[in-house]
Amino acid sequence: MEIKLAETTDELKQILDLQEQNHCDNVSIERRTTDGFVTVRHNLEMLTEMNSRAKQVIAVHEGKVVAYSLVMLEDFKDMIPVLIPMFKVFESLEYQGKVLSDWPYYVMGQICIAETYRGTGLFKALYKKHKEVYSPRFDLCLTEVASNNPRSLRAHHKQGFETVQTYRDIGNEWHVLVWNWE
Repeated sequence: MEIKLAETTDELKQILDLQEQNHCDNVSIERRTTDGFVTVRHNLEMLTEMNSRAKQVIAVHEGKVVAYSLVMLEDFKDMIPVLIPMFKVFESLEYQGKVLSDWPYYVMGQICIAETYRGTGLFKALYKKHKEVYSPRFDLCLTEVASNNPRSLRAHHKQGFETVQTYRDIGNEWHVLVWNWE
């Protein structure tokens, strides 16, 4: 198993394939609760642009992407309409006496592990690589996780993220999570 930064178009396409397999529209309600799911869909153009600005972290086994974790820089906040409310929260939410958006941060845009590789330590390994690569540039890694995704919420808390706020949008309750590298 290799934890690395995505470099090729083929790797980005494999991320999109894994994303589609685990999108909430394609995962049964029962599996959503036990295994988790992803909410946002990217396209190749968007993912290529994101990767050109900050490389995506992937796990590769025998030449196949089996897990990924996406870096979403603030510059991309308007590219995915469903994420705009999250970025708006960051503009008003205080953390340790400063508004979140005033910190050097990026958003963990999405993390996903292929079903047969879950429970093998990849979640922790992906985040370890994030910290190694991005902590010199950023103080915080931010994300949000839906309350109806308890597996992901538990895993993020175990990783060191803390919930700093919850809020509701038209479809879900969301936990705003902060992993402080400062």
